[in-house]
Amino acid sequence: MGVRKDLKRARERSDLADRATVELVRDERGVVREARVAPLAEPPADGSTPADIPFRNAAEEPDAVVVRRKEAGEWKPVTAAAFAREVTAAAKGLIAAGLEPGGRVALMSRTRYEWQVLDFAIWAAGGQTVPIYATSSAEQIEWIVRDSGARILIVETPENVATAAAGLAALPDADRPSMWQLDAGAVLELATTGREVPDEEVTKRRAALTPDSVATVCYTSGTTGRPKGCVLTHGNLYAEAANTVELLHPIFKAITGQTASTLLFLPLAHILGRTIQVACLLARIELGHCPSIKPDELRPELRSFRPTFVVGVPYLFEKIHETGRATAEKIGRGASFERADRIAVRFGEEHLARFLEKNGKGPSLGLTLAAGLYDLLVYRRVRKELGGRLRYAISGGSPLDRSLNLFFYTAGIVIYEGYGLTETTAAATITPPLRPRPGTVGLPVPGTTIRIADDGEVLVRGGIVFGAYWQNETATAEVLDADGWFATGDLGALDDDGYLAITGRKKDILVTSGGKNVSPAVLEDRLRSRSPIGQCIVVGDNRSYVGAVITLEPESVTHWLAVRKLPADTPMSEVIRDPRMVAAVQQAVDYANEAVSRAESIRKFTLVEGEFTEDNGLLTPSLKIKRRAVTAAYEREIEELYGA
Repeated sequence: MGVRKDLKRARERSDLADRATVELVRDERGVVREARVAPLAEPPADGSTPADIPFRNAAEEPDAVVVRRKEAGEWKPVTAAAFAREVTAAAKGLIAAGLEPGGRVALMSRTRYEWQVLDFAIWAAGGQTVPIYATSSAEQIEWIVRDSGARILIVETPENVATAAAGLAALPDADRPSMWQLDAGAVLELATTGREVPDEEVTKRRAALTPDSVATVCYTSGTTGRPKGCVLTHGNLYAEAANTVELLHPIFKAITGQTASTLLFLPLAHILGRTIQVACLLARIELGHCPSIKPDELRPELRSFRPTFVVGVPYLFEKIHETGRATAEKIGRGASFERADRIAVRFGEEHLARFLEKNGKGPSLGLTLAAGLYDLLVYRRVRKELGGRLRYAISGGSPLDRSLNLFFYTAGIVIYEGYGLTETTAAATITPPLRPRPGTVGLPVPGTTIRIADDGEVLVRGGIVFGAYWQNETATAEVLDADGWFATGDLGALDDDGYLAITGRKKDILVTSGGKNVSPAVLEDRLRSRSPIGQCIVVGDNRSYVGAVITLEPESVTHWLAVRKLPADTPMSEVIRDPRMVAAVQQAVDYANEAVSRAESIRKFTLVEGEFTEDNGLLTPSLKIKRRAVTAAYEREIEELYGA
């Protein structure tokens, strides 16, 4: 549990003082309506861009390990000099393949080392990266390639080749991009193709880039309608990466006393994964890549790579917690885990209250001893599952349940929440490292201002905010005003210290027939944090009460059957009707309802077979629910909730 002592020591050191100084603007009632944090990193005076980072690293510290690449089951170091050479070779190949300055290259792959090489190579050749999720359909590939005008398409697998070929078949030959495949040796093939291109051509193209040059056209995940291409510049990427590095890295490095490292498993078609790559290379943080976010596939990689911090989504932390619960129940210690869970939340609440100087009391001796006991029995097992060296994590994508955050805090892992969108180049807010506040998504990223509009919508302005949607002036004008304020579509509030809490999406707000406004996100986030819930959707627009459609998490069902000595192949149709399962789900619903008023609470729910997945079109690649698709798929079940 040393991480909490480390935080205290760091806070006492003047050279590690928290530099996230926030400026607040209040309305006439004293309510905070605007919060701004001054930038910690100014744009480079020499006009350099993120494209220059690999080459600056190679010049300043050629032998520094910047990446660890998994080969033959082992993590092999890649030095700054070696990485820059690979980037140069790939950039020369892209030039030989016809990439012109300002041209676009579509990149469709899971998270892997070659993605990072190619991203920087595209920039070094003067091009713009257009990410495509590896799970995209033929129709989605066709739309992004056609809309962006990409002339080169690099995919990962033979299956990707087939899907892309099907999607692009209808395009005229002149508009069809050349295609390269990573699993067929695309990076080596590019290096061979570009052997005759002089290094000076890469240097010249890289030097021609400015902070205003377009770095990437990053398409939104498209929960409704067709994805829109967010045009992000090198200046946007630098503002995001450099300011978060300046805020977080000195603290994390000093506290752990270890070389900072992280295993990146987020999809690199998602902007958060991209900015983590840039930030890590900028700070020379050792980075590894893992192609899967599925807990069963990710956990062995975490144990072998042993990162000091990770960046994930709430789903990951929810499943790690539930795995701990299931493991304890298998060995007959389910009650012990439940008590450890309760102790962790209480201890975290009271310890943080003292740490944040809200009161000087802190946890009682009995509570401290109990937390110490469960550290031996439970919490250390959680740390071991994450590699043993992990002390910090950053969670984004959706709110993390406060109780879950406190559980990990007591277990010795501080989770810092952040909030952002593709249009804000990932994080617009993040928890400052010496002032954790579970239940919020932190303060504005340095150099950023957050404003709450009169209707509660969160507005963002700063160097991280995009300039336009690709070839879509109408959509741009709908969200970006003349003063540079971006309307996020999210609802939120700032507390007295400028910390932001997200309360829901404007377009997702339900209005019951009684006129009550209900934000489904609060209920859904709490539901998903409890076993045996898989995915869920809260309904009730123009209805007399709030209901929910709930799926069960397959691993939780397997465990539930085993504990009760029921056949492992029991049909799901029987499981969802079993009164014991219904009662277990009711407990999760009761927990969710604790966060809202009775008028907003879930009165009825229905359990359904199957899952919400990307494959069946009910989730986006970034694991967001496609609400329209889900309500259409379960229209009958929803009507039955209301007696129709």
